Parts: sequence; structure tokens; C-alpha cells
Amino acid sequence: MFPVALTASMLVFFTCAVPIAVTLGMVSAMAMYGSGIPLQAMIQRMFAALDSFPLTAIPFFILAGALMEVSGISTRLVNFAQSLVGRATGGLGLVAVLSAMFFAAISGSSAATTAAIGGILIPAMAARGYSRPFATSVQASSGELGVIIPPSIPMIIFALTAGVPVSIGDLFLAGILPGLLVAGGLMLTVYLVSKRKGYGRAKPGASGDGLGPQPGVWESFKAAILPLMLPVLILGGIYGGVFTPTEAAAAAVCFALIIGVVVFRTITVEKLVTALRSSLLNTVVILLIISAASVFGWVLTANRIPELISQVFVSISDNPLVFLLLINLLLLLVGMFLETGAAITVLAPILTPVALKMGIDPIHFGIVMIVNLAVGMTTPPVGVNLFVACQIAGLRIEHIIRSMLPFYLSLLICLAIITYLPGLSLWLPQMLK
Repeated sequence: MFPVALTASMLVFFTCAVPIAVTLGMVSAMAMYGSGIPLQAMIQRMFAALDSFPLTAIPFFILAGALMEVSGISTRLVNFAQSLVGRATGGLGLVAVLSAMFFAAISGSSAATTAAIGGILIPAMAARGYSRPFATSVQASSGELGVIIPPSIPMIIFALTAGVPVSIGDLFLAGILPGLLVAGGLMLTVYLVSKRKGYGRAKPGASGDGLGPQPGVWESFKAAILPLMLPVLILGGIYGGVFTPTEAAAAAVCFALIIGVVVFRTITVEKLVTALRSSLLNTVVILLIISAASVFGWVLTANRIPELISQVFVSISDNPLVFLLLINLLLLLVGMFLETGAAITVLAPILTPVALKMGIDPIHFGIVMIVNLAVGMTTPPVGVNLFVACQIAGLRIEHIIRSMLPFYLSLLICLAIITYLPGLSLWLPQMLK
């Protein structure tokens, strides 16, 4: 009876558009009050959830990404991608995906990736004869690389809320090959659609391409090499034993400041204030969700909800392959309605222990969960990437759904490969160990 009442309450709050943190807090408070538990315990639990040193990595990585965004490095990354693939069929579409992959390795956010790259390339693609819905679809789908390729904020959230020991560094490494697979699948889709629709070759420097004269590969690489060194600094430092993931996040902020203030000299006081303000707002939202989700997870555990869910899955099938299929279907549905970080904080502590009992590695399961929910960022009604890309393009979401269909197919194929080939996620962490 309790699980039904809990689910019904959450659905009512979601239907009324109550924010996820408030929903989790209210449902938890109702459950605790009904069980006779003093509500002071809720405040204590929320504070305890935030009293964590590894959690400090989240605001630092958010700030590092914001500093990189305001320093204007997106243009340098686009120029480098343009020099590599800009002359191919569907060149600017390929540039959009490749640039998103580069920026994803810096920002850790899909919305930031979509906005930074889309602001340059959606108008440029439209100017070169690509249909505006197609250009918007390319950017919306490639923006999800921001949470798959490390450093990734959802990976940190998963590691802290999974309910079983999970290494943030291992998750970062595990996301590299799946991220490259997704990027490759999207680039293949762009090429095939462009070839069928007759989108021409993007010639660097041609008038009207929206990008202006383009440097050669070596010149553009030299201009972009410092931003591209950030993921090397983070992963190399963690696995080289130089610093912890939290210290790596702080080092990333210092690196971003040095690049933007000293080297490029593009970060002004106004831009610094903008980066600090956006980082503060994003951090507060994420930490509030995490603290509320901690209380919610405690309520679930106290009422043996994970155990009941485990029994339900086992009653359907004890085959890990079937379990992963069911999880994919569930997460694809959830991703349509919940933001990635919120969905992870709610579902990770419930589903990860069940996956562990099924013999599924928690690192692999974390990547499967994040890729699933990343697809949700491109699906209505709550696909954040769709909203950002459509706002840049001046389109409504319904105008691009048809253009999104080939990209949905590509993403689902990549998701199936990542799900059923665990070595793709686990090979790098195991090799470096």
C-alpha cells in the first residue's frame, strides 16, 4: 500500500509542475510524519547528505565549465573541427557533432554544450543551405555528449547516490569509449542524411557559411590545444595519483581562469560575474535536489522499497540481459519527464543495488543509466536540449521532431551496443588498474 501511495503522491506533484526537489521533500515529509518520525530528522538527513568532501567536485566542475564557456573557446573548437571534417559531405553537420564532443570534454553539461556550439553552427548551417530543422536536430542530439564524455556532472551525482561504492574516476574513464561511439553514430547519421538530401560540401572560408575564413588544421589545433588539455589534466591527474576527483575539479577551475584571464585575455570582470552567477544558481539547484533525494532514498530504504523492486524484477526474469532491457525501457520513459540529475538521484539508489545482485558491474550500469537519460534530453516534453536548440533556431519543438527521427534511431542503436557490450565501458578502467 505504501509504494502505491508514494507513487501516486509523486505523480500528483509532477502533474502540478512542482519542482523535483520540493516534490521529493514533500513526499518524504509526508511519509515520515505518517510513520511518526520527527521531521527534525529530515533536516538532519539533508544536512548529512551535503556534508561530503567529494560533493565539492560538483560546484568546481560547474564553475570550470562556465569559465570555459565565457572565455570564447567554442569558436576555437569549432574552427579546429571545421579544419578536420568541414570539407566532407554534410561538413557543417559533422563539425557540429565534433565540436560538441570537444566542448563536452570541457563543460560537463549538455545544455551548455548545445548553447555554446549551437549559437555558432545553427545559423551557419542555415546560411549554407541546410534546413533549419535538420541543423537544430543535429545540435540537440549532439549536445547530449556533454553528460556522456567526462568530466560529467551526472557521473559525479551517480557515484555519490548509487548506494554502492562507485569510483568517480572509473566512471569518467568508462564514459570515454561510449561517448566516442555515440559521436561516431551521430556523425554517420549526419553524413547519410546530408547525402540523401543533397546538402553540399561545406568549404571553409566560403562566403555565407557564417564562419568566415578558416585556418588550416595545424593553426586551428594550436589555437585549441589549451582547452583540449583540460580533460587530459583531469583524468591524468586522477589516475596519476596527483589529486582526487574533487581536487581535480579545483585544478580545472584554476586552469580555466589562467586560460581565460592570462592566455586568451577574454574573461572580463563582467564575464567572470556571469560565470559565477550561473555556477551558483546551477550548484544550488543540484545540491538541493541531492539533499532532498537523500531523505527520499532513506524513506525508501526504511520501507524496503528497493527490496520489493528487486523481487519484482526477479519475478519477471533473473536474466541480466532481460533486466537491462527492462531498465532501458524504464529509463527512456523517465528521461522524457525528468531532468537527468534529478532522475539519477531518485533512481540510482533504488536500481543500482538490484543491478549488483544481478551480477552487473555498477560502473557499467552507471554508464547505461546516464546514456539512457541523456537520450531523454532530446525527447519531448522535457528535453532540455530540444528547448535550447529550438530557442537558438527560432523554431517550435514540433517543427523538428521529424528531423530528429534518424538521430533517435542512431542513439538507440548506440544505447543497445553500450548496454550489451559491457567491455566498451569497462575496458579503460580495468586496463588502467
